[in-house]
Amino acid sequence: MASCMASSLFLKHLLLVVALPLLISSTPAPGCHDSIISFGDSLADTGNLLHLSSSDGRPTEAGFLPYGETYFHRPTGRFSDGRLVIDFVAEWLGLPYVAPYYGDDGGRSVADFGKGVNLAVAGATALDAGFFEGRGMGNSFPNESLGVQLGLFKELLPSLCNTSSDCKEFLGKSLVLMGEIGGNDYNYPFLMGSDLEEIQDLVPLVLEEIVSAISELIDLGVVTILVPGNFPIGCLPVYLTEFQSSDKEEYDPLTGCLNWLNEFSQYHNEQLQRRLDHLRELHPRANIIYVDYYNAALRFYQSPDKFGFDGGILSACCGGGGTYNYNLSALCNSNARVCDDPSSYASWDGIHFTEAAYRWIFKSMADGSCTVPKLDISCPSVAFE
Repeated sequence: MASCMASSLFLKHLLLVVALPLLISSTPAPGCHDSIISFGDSLADTGNLLHLSSSDGRPTEAGFLPYGETYFHRPTGRFSDGRLVIDFVAEWLGLPYVAPYYGDDGGRSVADFGKGVNLAVAGATALDAGFFEGRGMGNSFPNESLGVQLGLFKELLPSLCNTSSDCKEFLGKSLVLMGEIGGNDYNYPFLMGSDLEEIQDLVPLVLEEIVSAISELIDLGVVTILVPGNFPIGCLPVYLTEFQSSDKEEYDPLTGCLNWLNEFSQYHNEQLQRRLDHLRELHPRANIIYVDYYNAALRFYQSPDKFGFDGGILSACCGGGGTYNYNLSALCNSNARVCDDPSSYASWDGIHFTEAAYRWIFKSMADGSCTVPKLDISCPSVAFE
């Protein structure tokens, strides 16, 4: 079974992990961090695209049921049936759910943002939209890149703190979640039919944007930053459907995932960790923590029954039918085929995870088993039973 390792040099090694049901402690973790600042895409978006799409008359599917059905019992703009990793982090720290920068569900008051602000927008890329347009990939890319998100945060910062020293104190007590970001920089060209080598050439450019943003935040006063890697995209229904093959050699015999796509995710993650190692040398006082989303999720696919995913580990809970219940022309919506128990599925809509999967990913982060170095933010341990 795959496990997260204590060093980037051992990412491909395997350890036996005993999967136990997770109970997140209801006891807040006082004194850890006073706020959460989040950047990213749909894996962390808690309502930004919902607000943006409503204002421009192009509603997003995450604004309608069955999205949000499990926990909130209403759509909140989260691309899942319930909570995301960022929500579990907020609960763990005893903080309110992080208010979306644009959203009505939390508001745009300084009081709300004093406890955290989420700038992640579904569909966002690390590279600017103009980069993709310049490469002839169309002009439909959202203008909510990492650079744009960082710019908005810098504009907001003076309303959260009065002086430079105040801002450094505020940022020093904030936990920054840097994504996941960068996945869409690859998703778009992959699903548009771009060549693998061409997409691999994007990796250093994507990483430069991420590293640059981290450096700028550290210069502003941020101390602790969580930087997730990419998921095993070869296990996602959207990719399994788009690149379905009759060649059995392309699939992992244990998981059924597409090997070449997972190898690409590993390449991105390995390169990201090298860049983070260099950043740590440049900023020895910063706490830069790599979060191994890849292996945290891979464990689902290697031993789904141990994690309660007995509904069909490679199929989407909500979708338009087909081998993996994913159909690009019939996405998850009120008319889609929705499973009876989302907690028995890892994939919610073929692209994003269920609350149950996000809970396990959070567990792997909170207990330090999937972070490099081991996560230690002076908080009480998460309780397991």
